[in-house]
Amino acid sequence: MQSVKFFRLTAPLILITCSLWAHGDELQAARDDGLDASVDLTLESLYRDEAFAADETGRIRWLEDGSGYTILEDPPGAGDEAIGGSNTDTEADVDDDTDETAPAQELVRVDPSSRQRSVLVSIAQLTPTDADGPLVIEDYIWSEDRAKLLIYTNSEKVWRSNSRGDYWLLDMQSGTLRQIGGTQAEASSLMFAKFSPDGQRIAYVRNNEIYAETVADGEIVQLTTDAFATVINGVFDWAYEEEFLIRDGFRWSPDSRRIAFWQLDTSGSRDFTLINNTDELYPLLQTFPYPKVGEVIAAARVGSIAAQGGEVVWADLPGDPRAMYIPRMDWADNSRQIMIQHLNRKQDTINVYYADALSGEITDVLTEQEETFIDFFYDPLWVEEGSAFLWISERNDWRHVLKVSRDGSEIKDLTSGAFDITTLLAVDEASGWVYFVASPDNPTQRYLYRSQLDGSGQMERVTPARFEGSNQYELSTDGRWAVHTHSRFGQPPAVTVISLPDHGPGITLVDNAELKEKLASVTVGAHEFFKVQVQDGLELDGYLIRPEGFAADCQYPIVFHVYGEPWGSTVQDRWDPNRYLFHQLLLQKGFLVASVDSRGTRSPRGKAWRKSIYGAVGTLASRDQSDALKAMLGRWPYIDGGRVGVWWHSGDGTMTLNLMFRYAGQYQVGISRVPVPDQRLYDAIYQERYSGLLSEYGDAYTLNSPINHAANLEGRLLLIHGTGDVNVHYQGTERLINELVRHNKQFDFMSYPNRSHSLAEGDGTTLHLNTMMLNYFDEHLATSPCFVAQ
Repeated sequence: MQSVKFFRLTAPLILITCSLWAHGDELQAARDDGLDASVDLTLESLYRDEAFAADETGRIRWLEDGSGYTILEDPPGAGDEAIGGSNTDTEADVDDDTDETAPAQELVRVDPSSRQRSVLVSIAQLTPTDADGPLVIEDYIWSEDRAKLLIYTNSEKVWRSNSRGDYWLLDMQSGTLRQIGGTQAEASSLMFAKFSPDGQRIAYVRNNEIYAETVADGEIVQLTTDAFATVINGVFDWAYEEEFLIRDGFRWSPDSRRIAFWQLDTSGSRDFTLINNTDELYPLLQTFPYPKVGEVIAAARVGSIAAQGGEVVWADLPGDPRAMYIPRMDWADNSRQIMIQHLNRKQDTINVYYADALSGEITDVLTEQEETFIDFFYDPLWVEEGSAFLWISERNDWRHVLKVSRDGSEIKDLTSGAFDITTLLAVDEASGWVYFVASPDNPTQRYLYRSQLDGSGQMERVTPARFEGSNQYELSTDGRWAVHTHSRFGQPPAVTVISLPDHGPGITLVDNAELKEKLASVTVGAHEFFKVQVQDGLELDGYLIRPEGFAADCQYPIVFHVYGEPWGSTVQDRWDPNRYLFHQLLLQKGFLVASVDSRGTRSPRGKAWRKSIYGAVGTLASRDQSDALKAMLGRWPYIDGGRVGVWWHSGDGTMTLNLMFRYAGQYQVGISRVPVPDQRLYDAIYQERYSGLLSEYGDAYTLNSPINHAANLEGRLLLIHGTGDVNVHYQGTERLINELVRHNKQFDFMSYPNRSHSLAEGDGTTLHLNTMMLNYFDEHLATSPCFVAQ
């Protein structure tokens, strides 16, 4: 029987979020022992005590032989202080990883059929000779034969994630444990280490060069030698990592003989400098290449080199490399050809090539072209012994899974219909099914579906009706099991190992019963999802939450949580603690809370919906928000149209500015965190993708940037920014301040020294930030005289 093949975004080894692993009966026993789940919902309980943090599983890895999964667990006898907590930082979703690691844990194998568990790697095995204590596993990789384990630990943050650290090799038979990298490697200096497919070597990046180390004797060969200040091998600059969601920049060939890798040359890209005024007597400067709109971008190319070293063979890609991107590449299911996805700077055309690994010669395979932009990039999933691959495309007006013959001549739509897939998960070739996530009838929800690999058109929903809301899955290698995560709006996630395709009950990993009890013990507002029509007849999705004690004959102030950019959506039927719990604090003050997804947000509503904002980012979405508010005021007279607030972060902070400046009569109070006031100041990849090239859309950049409408401000505005933000630079907020001052527009302002985009670092930051925001709305949008605090 052929195994299920996984389709995955290219990703590095990154920091694991670990937490208590427990069966449902163990959790029930803990509750029966008298745990008091009651606690007041306050700023302090949320952001200092973290009393409402959800439990999460550690990272689960399905074993390739189908015998079960592995997971990190606390050793027997570990006290509460040793339990690895979930990532409870209230803004952790803004940055991928935190700088914290959990205490040392064992690596355990679980058989989902028998529910038996066995320790594969104990704490004793994780303790190096002469070390003070065991290694803390932040991530791990098995060799294909599971005879060796590569352990990632002692990590440090690079851009958003902890992607630089130490690697140790554990021999499962002998128990020997040695550090990878040799004596010349400094602490926490290796990146993206991984086994060759035959398990004989380990490759990694150190100081922007690629190395290969022999497993048997530790012999190290430096494969690349040309890195310097502006040339990097096997890794990416900030812009590539941020906007193409890739970090690990090299790939082993299937036969373990060669390595294909990206090389980026950032010479010509201008540097951006951040100033740290607090950590030393004199300012510290952090400088890094950051191509802004219209500026020179990094030149990318793909090469391959023998695992023993030698000459690099570069792919002979057409065009000016400083006018192109390479968002994805990998071996084409063989060891001679590399599949390269070549994207033009305008990001409306992607050409797929095979590059010969020994000659560099390229062959055309496939072209995708849009009138506007392409903003999703995946590695293909190879099927039918390499004669075809699965490909994601919007060429048929919806985001579908296509089966493409190896030479690109035959294309078959496997998910035809007027709906989008959101994620391609796996293909079970033996049974002839492709598994994916979609929600044809409700864009706020997500469900598991499968369709037939032969393209016959048969499609069926796998998620049972009882799991209404949001559903995420990670399938096992044999397709018989999956880790299922289910949540709803206001309902914390439950994580269960289920059987497939019957979706039968299995092992409960997390049920968050204690958190659910806490929520049940506090006042929680009632919510509803709704649709609202805007001026051109388009319907938008939204939700509205009413406070406890709500009376329809009163009028209440309302606060909108907005986004309005193309990279996400806010109206989803899922657990969203970072906003949901803060919104409960607003409800306690007598506010209504609402959110509406304007057009162009990342919602499974078809290509036309998502592409409609091209060249008009900020302008169309803010008009939609304004129209939605007008319609809501007409539908629900208990909304006080004279007391309307709006808030959120990054692109949402930008939308807050657009609403406060463009529709000043409708929005009285706004809190804008880390906004992009001028689109010209953001990175070229993201902004040019959605706003067009500056040479073609210069006037639109002026029209769409909120800074050029700042003179219209009438209400109360609170601006918030961290000075250490490498993503959305503090520079933009300073320029906006100058513009507001020029027009004598009064506003409030808070800067957080050296905080990154997440505004999460530093003792007390999260509590201070959320206290300030809650007080600001409370002070400037007085609560309803009808409201009595519960």
